[in-house]
Amino acid sequence: MKKFTALVLLVSFLLTGCQQAGAKVAEKPVFANTDYDVIVVGGEPEGVVAAVSAARNGMKTLLIEDDAALGGLMTLGQLNFIDMCHGRDGTLLTQGIFEEFYDAVGGTAFDIEKAKSVFLKMVTDEVNIDLKLNTSFLEPLLEDNVIVGVTVKEDGDTKQYRSARVIDATVDADVAIASGVPHTFAGEDIGEKDRQMGVTLVFTLQNVHWDKVVEYLENDGNAGTGANEKAAWGYTQEGFSYEPQDEMMRLRGFNAARQDDGKVLVNALIIFGVDVLDKESKAAAIERGRAELNHILPYVQENFIGFEDAELVGTAEQLYVRESFHIIGEYQLSIDDVLENRDQWDKIAIGNYPVDVQPTATQRYGTVIGSPDRYAIPFRSLVPLTIDNLLVVGRSASYKSLAAGSARVIPIGMAEGQAAGIATAYSVNNDLTYREMTLSKKAIQWVQKTLKAQGAYLEDITTHEDFMDHWAYEGVKVIRALGLLDGGYDNNYHLEDQMSKWRYQNMFNKAMVKAGVTLEYMQVGDNPTNGEIIGTVAKALNCPAESYQQQLTFLQNEGVIDEALLPYFADSEKNPQAAEVIMLVANLYLLLSADNPQAVQV
Repeated sequence: MKKFTALVLLVSFLLTGCQQAGAKVAEKPVFANTDYDVIVVGGEPEGVVAAVSAARNGMKTLLIEDDAALGGLMTLGQLNFIDMCHGRDGTLLTQGIFEEFYDAVGGTAFDIEKAKSVFLKMVTDEVNIDLKLNTSFLEPLLEDNVIVGVTVKEDGDTKQYRSARVIDATVDADVAIASGVPHTFAGEDIGEKDRQMGVTLVFTLQNVHWDKVVEYLENDGNAGTGANEKAAWGYTQEGFSYEPQDEMMRLRGFNAARQDDGKVLVNALIIFGVDVLDKESKAAAIERGRAELNHILPYVQENFIGFEDAELVGTAEQLYVRESFHIIGEYQLSIDDVLENRDQWDKIAIGNYPVDVQPTATQRYGTVIGSPDRYAIPFRSLVPLTIDNLLVVGRSASYKSLAAGSARVIPIGMAEGQAAGIATAYSVNNDLTYREMTLSKKAIQWVQKTLKAQGAYLEDITTHEDFMDHWAYEGVKVIRALGLLDGGYDNNYHLEDQMSKWRYQNMFNKAMVKAGVTLEYMQVGDNPTNGEIIGTVAKALNCPAESYQQQLTFLQNEGVIDEALLPYFADSEKNPQAAEVIMLVANLYLLLSADNPQAVQV
């Protein structure tokens, strides 16, 4: 009798706990001809979390990964220096299952083999998960515009698994793209399809004098560098000064992390000219990187304090690819959403990583567009257009390319994965599609409540940035959305600085290209005057006037200059500040792009 009473109490406790955690305890609907409630494709960190979250919320889950280990970029790509998301007040914004992983591996820099074990344990601890490693996704199973499962290659055979829902956690949104979901590639949405951030090959060194590394970076007088017992960041000048043998490579400052055996993993080698969707191109890039390391190592030994006796052990088996497809979902996260710290009614994750656009083949130094305090990821950004019962989590979710400079980082994707698992439980238990959930406040509130109960941070966002109050901010938004204006880590657009020759020519000429206007390359003097600036703008509109005052009148009539902007251009000999010039070019851009189907729309 005592055993029976104890069993009853245990069941009661478990049911109460599930209810307190927000999980649905009602019996699930039965979906005919399904093997699983949800299939998660991709064993990246985002996919691991999605599967774990779904399983914890009662979903019979299949996790498919084409490699022999879980963790993807963090383990096989050896990116073991986590891009953390802390608000300016120090709050960890990606709490929940990500934090469980973070604590289990021991912090921001972790041991690769330990991470593999942690990811595997997270999955195998869940009785509701079936894990299939070395299993490749081949194609989606579609019925009309509904995904009902996947075809895979498993143990040399082609097999099909059917499910009520599918979560795409692959880095390149393989399932979504194969299903016909609309998308853009790289910087295509801002008129720069050929703009691809360089990829990175992480390499391993041994015999690094870590004590000397810490001593140097902690006392080099640079606030942006540092080191502790596990991680180091710095050597920026040393890295940039390296002259590569392969012109399509570049060394930058080191992000270095120690392994438990004392070896050091280094994220610093940028490789250009790689087709990130082609396996052969990526394999060739790895070989190119390994060849370049034969030249890099002697340079590092000679110029990097603490690396005098370093030896090359090897490289990661996968490249760190930062960007490929951006699917188009019910909502596309924008650069304004990120840098204005916008909240979302259907938020399911919060991030704040700086908008870090890495170097490209044509812009070798990269840039930081801005740095938010925190912003919300809406559930709608996980729900792709066209195909029902599919979610996409991770760097290929529905972000515009500039916003992806921040939202692409793994902790945000892992937070999305947790939300995707919980949303799947609601979707399945209530027989509601993900798309229908985007229209239901009741559904989203349930997901948000459950996320909070299961450890996620989802507080309301009220941060206001001072730069938003500047009189020229509307112009800033236009030029920034074109990828032509950077605020850096301190969100300083240098609006009161005198407009320089190269800054103006770069902004104006690229803006005209993105407006779809065919125009000869415009040039101005070393210290451009209002007269020169107005002259280029007037020429872009085929203004027939020659005198400065006539040009001003023409631009007023065209709506490019209004009463508020006119006083800044009263004197033709004045050297203008950036603020009024940015506003002027923004107005011109909006006029020229309004009815042009070839123009980038902002």
